[in-house]
Amino acid sequence: MDISAEQVKKLRNETGAPVMDVRRALIEAKGNTASAKEILKAKGLEAVAKKSERQTTQGIIETYIHSGGRVGAIVHLACETDFVAKTSEFKSLAREIAMQVAAMNPENVEELLQQEYIRDPAKKIKELISETAAKTGENIQVKRVTRFSLND
Repeated sequence: MDISAEQVKKLRNETGAPVMDVRRALIEAKGNTASAKEILKAKGLEAVAKKSERQTTQGIIETYIHSGGRVGAIVHLACETDFVAKTSEFKSLAREIAMQVAAMNPENVEELLQQEYIRDPAKKIKELISETAAKTGENIQVKRVTRFSLND
C-alpha cells in the first residue's frame, strides 16, 4: 500500500501523533483515514496507561471565572515536565477543565473524571485528558479542583 506524504501530513495535523505512528496506522488501515484515527487512538490510550505511574511534579494552576463573576473555579493540572506545562495544548486542557468544574460542580477529582465533557457529551473528562496525554507523551493528572459560588 502506497501512502502519500499528504495523507500522513493531514492525519498528523488532525491527531498530533508522531509521523511514523501516523504512517504505520495508515498502512494498517489500508489508507482509510477514519480507521487510522481509531488505530492511533487505541495506541495512544495504551501509551497513556503505561505512563500513568510516572511522577507529575510540574504543571499549572488554572482559574476560570464565569461571566458576571458569580462562579469561579481553580484547577491544579499536573504533568511530568515544565516544557509540556508551557504548551498551548496543556494550557487549553487546564482551561477546559476549569470551565467544566465551574459549570458542573464536581465534589472531587474522581467525580470530575467521570463527568461528560460539557462541549462534547460523547466524551468523558478522563478521555479528554488521555487525548492530551497521548499528544504530549506525558502523564497528565488533575490533582485538585475547587469551585466557588456566591450562592455557597
